[in-house]
Amino acid sequence: MASHSDKEKTLGDVLRSHGVSRRSFMKYCATTASMMAMSPAMIPMIAEALENAKKPSVIWLSFQECTGCTESLTRAGASTVENLIFDSISLDYHHTLQAASGHRAEEAKEEAMHENHGKYLLVVDGSIPMDNPGYSTIAGISNYDMLMEAAEGAAAIIAVGTCATYGGLPKASPNPTGAVSVSDLIKDKPIINVPGCPPIPVVITGVLTHFLTFGALPELDDLGRPKAFYGQSIHDRCYRRPFYDKGLFAETFDDEGAKAGWCLYKLGCRGPTTYNACATTKWNNGTSFPIESGHPCLGCSEPEFWDGGGFYKALSIPTADVGETVLYTAAGAAAAGVALGALNRATKGSANKAHEKVTLEDLEK
Repeated sequence: MASHSDKEKTLGDVLRSHGVSRRSFMKYCATTASMMAMSPAMIPMIAEALENAKKPSVIWLSFQECTGCTESLTRAGASTVENLIFDSISLDYHHTLQAASGHRAEEAKEEAMHENHGKYLLVVDGSIPMDNPGYSTIAGISNYDMLMEAAEGAAAIIAVGTCATYGGLPKASPNPTGAVSVSDLIKDKPIINVPGCPPIPVVITGVLTHFLTFGALPELDDLGRPKAFYGQSIHDRCYRRPFYDKGLFAETFDDEGAKAGWCLYKLGCRGPTTYNACATTKWNNGTSFPIESGHPCLGCSEPEFWDGGGFYKALSIPTADVGETVLYTAAGAAAAGVALGALNRATKGSANKAHEKVTLEDLEK
């Protein structure tokens, strides 16, 4: 938990102590204004507000999740202004990052909630199980009880990741834990949803920056997501869009179309129905994003994406039976590998088949 003296420091103090130049700081403010669709005239206001902002108390609760959201943020790369924005908050409780453990950790949370009642930001990642409290507890407290207690004194709630915003993987059919999202339970607090599996780091820091600057949440869409980052589909921002318009599609992951960078829609890309900033903000300090790396968008920032049908178009069709095993005509290496594995397992142990190996050529005949 941050010391009293640390909490009195402004963000400007923190940035200067880390050697961040005025030029770098103003560049970050300009980038933030651009990303959040603000007028350039707002840049000086953003800079002044951030420079004088005190460190807000943040309580971060992790429930049914994989820690991917925290990993996404903490592995954002070399030290940047974005990282320092995150570093400058008073992160008073976080299961993964806190140094304290056991009773001391819970005492720190209770102390932060009491001292900053009505002012702290509550960040939640992971879904909340409702069928049985024992599915996920912390310090003997059910996720539901911990969420409701922490939400009561929060100024606002940021649901980070698809599990917290929509229920995510835990909620996928058959949803054995009865998982629900934060917004399914909290109705009397402002909630901002930052979906993604995991979400883009700069989106999280962008939301924090907006709150530090204006003391309020950014404009949201009908799913509670910041419009600045989720206002357009990945398809509309995708550099492969011209190929879509021309009707040029990759048919398999390794055909000539794929090598030429054609549209991945026929390979299951969900870019047209997915709203996120991946195509412009990108990942790994702006290095790339899945489609640029040759993989279709999975639609992870949309509700029910785990139950929205298979991620990939079938690459094979059944052609013949061998005993109880179905052979497939492979249209790609992935499908061939599945068929090879199944057939080799089926013939393993048979005296007259033990010495044989099924080959890709056999499947293609």
